[in-house]
Amino acid sequence: MLITFGEILEVGIKRLEQAEIMDAKRDAELLLMFLMNEDGNFLFTHKNHGTDESHADAYFELVDRRAGREPLQYIVGSQEFMGLKFKVNKSVLIPRQDTESLVELALERSREKKANINILDMCCGSGAIGISMAHFLPKAKITACDISDEALEIARINAAENGVEKRMEFIKSDMFNTINKRDKEKPLKGKFDMILCNPPYIPSDIVVKLQREIREYEPLLALNGGDDGLDFYRIIARDAQRNLKVGGLLMMEIGHDQADEVTELLKEAGRYSDIRVDKDLPGMDRVVSCVFLKDK
Repeated sequence: MLITFGEILEVGIKRLEQAEIMDAKRDAELLLMFLMNEDGNFLFTHKNHGTDESHADAYFELVDRRAGREPLQYIVGSQEFMGLKFKVNKSVLIPRQDTESLVELALERSREKKANINILDMCCGSGAIGISMAHFLPKAKITACDISDEALEIARINAAENGVEKRMEFIKSDMFNTINKRDKEKPLKGKFDMILCNPPYIPSDIVVKLQREIREYEPLLALNGGDDGLDFYRIIARDAQRNLKVGGLLMMEIGHDQADEVTELLKEAGRYSDIRVDKDLPGMDRVVSCVFLKDK
């Protein structure tokens, strides 16, 4: 019996609704477009067109994965960020709109500096932050660091697919450890005009309570910020100053309720000025930034 694309789409929507997927209709449509390698026009022009059983079976397999709470981005293998396409899999966090606030602010602040600035993307994951900066700042040079080999491989692929790989260096590093070791061999003090970071910042006891899409599929290593969520900010406040030029800018994404605590950590470090907090589009505290002044 011939089945139409419209009919299998309706089944997909119902399955996702029954699984209590929030955007069931949108996700069902996106999965069908992904399967057929088509855009949204396909749904309108082929709704009543017949399809074979193999297409239906393949589609329902994708729907069942989403109904099992696997994130849509991992199923289709990509996510848009700052208007660019990024490959994603379970080795990296899915880039989120919250983090676009960090990039947009960094681009705005970069206008205060020379065009060929050196930028460090710490905890780079998929490379979304650093690659976006490289795309919008065609003379900038980006160093991207992560502790995960798998994440760095994804970041390298994304840099190549977005045409910025020639201006990027990828380093495996547990936070600043590798960079600091290289510093001893070949001085890098004052190398970076800007350090950007979206570190793990969710408290350990909250991580286990996150929605299934996150806690069962996204890498917990990139989420868990320790008992109070501040472990990595302590490291950054201590070590970023060693790698910033005088007048260099440090910018970090934060949890919506962490502004005061992160600000205090930077004050305690004693080498940062112009500490400020910026909000994201929904009006939540999202980015803490500061300027490195001088050594003690």
